Amino acid sequence: MDGQEENVTKHEQLLQHIEQLKVGSKISVRGLARELGVSEGTAYRAVKEAENFGLVVTKERIGTVRIEKRPRGMTEQLTFADVVTIVEGHVLGGSDGLAKPLHKYVIGAMKEQAMARYIDAGSLLIVGNRDNAHSLALEQGAGVLITGGFGTSREVRVMADELGLPIISSRHDTFTVASMINRAIFDRLIKKKIMLVEDIIGQKPRLQVLKVTSSAADFHLLVSETGEHRFPVVDEWNRVIGIVSLKDVSELKEDQSIEKCVVRRPITASLQTSLASAAQIMTWEGIDFLPIVDRNRKLIASVTRKEVLQAMRDAQKQPQLGETFDHLIWNGFAEERGEQNELFFHGFIIPQMATDLGTISEGVLLNVMTQAGRRAAWDVTGNDHVVDNVTTYFVRPVQIEDQILVRPIILETSRRTCKMDIVISRDGNVVCKAVMTLQSIDHA
Repeated sequence: MDGQEENVTKHEQLLQHIEQLKVGSKISVRGLARELGVSEGTAYRAVKEAENFGLVVTKERIGTVRIEKRPRGMTEQLTFADVVTIVEGHVLGGSDGLAKPLHKYVIGAMKEQAMARYIDAGSLLIVGNRDNAHSLALEQGAGVLITGGFGTSREVRVMADELGLPIISSRHDTFTVASMINRAIFDRLIKKKIMLVEDIIGQKPRLQVLKVTSSAADFHLLVSETGEHRFPVVDEWNRVIGIVSLKDVSELKEDQSIEKCVVRRPITASLQTSLASAAQIMTWEGIDFLPIVDRNRKLIASVTRKEVLQAMRDAQKQPQLGETFDHLIWNGFAEERGEQNELFFHGFIIPQMATDLGTISEGVLLNVMTQAGRRAAWDVTGNDHVVDNVTTYFVRPVQIEDQILVRPIILETSRRTCKMDIVISRDGNVVCKAVMTLQSIDHA
């Protein structure tokens, strides 16, 4: 039932070939096309997808190289090659060390003697055209980022090549490159915090599947072996063509085929789908089982609503690193309770929330109401919610440094939805109002 016929496309053959290459091997589109007898366009697309998967990286003056795929838990750690891309730089020497991880960076705004105390192996010295500082950093096992578009001496370049430590030059100034690197680090922290489907399927047992030619007896055998009540149905290419559940086959005799009971063209997701998106898909489509497929609709795994929600709850218990716009907007608001224990929020309008005219952005107001609504829904039901629809009325302008009050008023709740009014006021006057309906992603 679960045996699959090996019949792969040229694109998949190329990806498999790239994955089997030794780490450090150089790859060229023309060479791949010639070796596997495909067009250069097909080879190029495969190389680009391999780059997206983290199997290869393109290095300046070197070309495309097979690399060890880094686990997602390590994606927040930059390499020197990442820095080259981030600061729009180019490599002057030491290109063999581009794959090395970067532990910290040091801004060389001091004399060499003082600078030496802060430089250690695996760090990056950000400095201008100071050859002595470049040599000092290399001697202590650090890479160098030269700002202002300057270069370095031939002796320093030779030393960098010998030690395998990169010397990078960027046209930007020191403050700009430091800001760019900081932003990249925070972006990676946020990406690490967002759990994807691939984070939970690796722990699951081998996936059991059925084919349209399988019988009801085959289905019941899988139920007894796995305890599951839904299974994906695949064709001879391992492509998902449907789903079958215990309810679907309840009226079949044991020797009858399941073909007519298969629910065809099911909703699917990919490995890179976030768990929050998977939960929303299941909520809006009213499904509890989601097949996970690759770009050719070939089955990889499956997840259930229960597994997704449990993983999301576990993720919320982890330390929160990095700040999104939602966090930045909501940081200035405090939660309070009224006389009847009703929830409301108050805070100040900061300059970053304003438009060019000096009034608060309508998008920020909507974000504030959405976050207040989700917190109020959680307070009443204990479930996470997503916005289903919202109707907004902007009544009066709000200025920078104004204090506002956000009051959610629950109108109706059910197992699946929560409907509320949300009123934003300033000095007792309504400035914005919304009617919002949220949908629970936690209901069974």
